[in-house]
Amino acid sequence: MSKAMIRKTILTVVMLFFSIVMIVPFLWMISTSFKTPAEVFEYPIRWIPAHFNWSHHVKIWSGDNSFVQYYANSLKVAVISTAGAVLLSSLAAYGFSRIEFKGRNAMFLIYLSMMMVPPQVLFVPKFIMFDWVGIFNTHWALILPGMFTIFGVFMMRQFFLSVPAEISEAAFIDGAGHFRIFSRIVLPMAKPSLATLAIIDFSWHWNDYENALVFLIDHKLFTVPLGLQNFILENTVDYNGMMAAAAAGIIPMIVVFLIGQRYIIEGVASSAVKG
Repeated sequence: MSKAMIRKTILTVVMLFFSIVMIVPFLWMISTSFKTPAEVFEYPIRWIPAHFNWSHHVKIWSGDNSFVQYYANSLKVAVISTAGAVLLSSLAAYGFSRIEFKGRNAMFLIYLSMMMVPPQVLFVPKFIMFDWVGIFNTHWALILPGMFTIFGVFMMRQFFLSVPAEISEAAFIDGAGHFRIFSRIVLPMAKPSLATLAIIDFSWHWNDYENALVFLIDHKLFTVPLGLQNFILENTVDYNGMMAAAAAGIIPMIVVFLIGQRYIIEGVASSAVKG
């Protein structure tokens, strides 16, 4: 066996080990959600319950604090924010990569440097501003800021820079303007990067806990992270219910990943072609 094959085998075994370590808590969570309270702390762990108990899953989807409302709120915030972020990031990235204007690179560096500002620093200014414009304790307090993502602009700009400039120049010669070049030529070529950005951004908004905690008060407006916390506070010893609620909270993330997983590596790789 060659040295390259040995190194590849060792790397595969190491990655397999870490994959198992990472997936075991997830499998335990799913298993526990179907167990009875007496089976939670059994040792050795019984991965497949003797009898599947569906009552914990029924509990979180029914009653006054049903996860149906939390799901609807999270989907509303995540879908609208992601759609806006993808569109605005693409437009800004096209301007920073394809339109020549004075101070373009300096402006982009200043814009990029805002990533170093901790988001917690902005909670108080945003709280005051949202209260002033009347969107505090509404979903718009989460949606509007979520439509602007520095990482999204950076990622899309890196992809647009990898598109040969000759394509845009040929379109200009044929009489096309920037909007037509953007919508008919550049954007269709960016599908992998757009899908990757959409998946990453959706994941961020679906799991966003801090902003929802600060800017939402009305229980009917709570998103899934707040609903999960509320469930845990009200059921401090119901470990089976907690695991059922946690499993329900990650279902959309699994679905989104399974649908778009083939775009992730391709989109990240294409966005890193040119810096």
